[in-house]
Amino acid sequence: MSGPHETLPPADGRPLSAEDARRVLSGAELVYDDGAIQQFTPDGATTYLDAGNETTGTWSVDDDGTFSSFWPPSFRASYALSWRVAGQDVGLTFVSHRDGSVFSGRFSTLPG
Repeated sequence: MSGPHETLPPADGRPLSAEDARRVLSGAELVYDDGAIQQFTPDGATTYLDAGNETTGTWSVDDDGTFSSFWPPSFRASYALSWRVAGQDVGLTFVSHRDGSVFSGRFSTLPG
């Protein structure tokens, strides 16, 4: 059994711990299945690029591992995070707490 500060290797469908979520998202870039790109900075800022349109917001991970984002002026969302692993592609799957919608992306480079 792993302790609260042990990092498990990515396995498809495995939920991320809060520690792993913060670690892999800090400085990461995800490329989503629809081609959109999202960049996450260690200070909690995020930029979403889709078809030439850029939106900026903030992100955080609660102690229970819930990923939250805020997109001004008023859009807030929270998600459960799990690993998405397909061959050499490693990424994340987000499941909305609001409506159960699912979207996935792969890291443009494997995070540390």
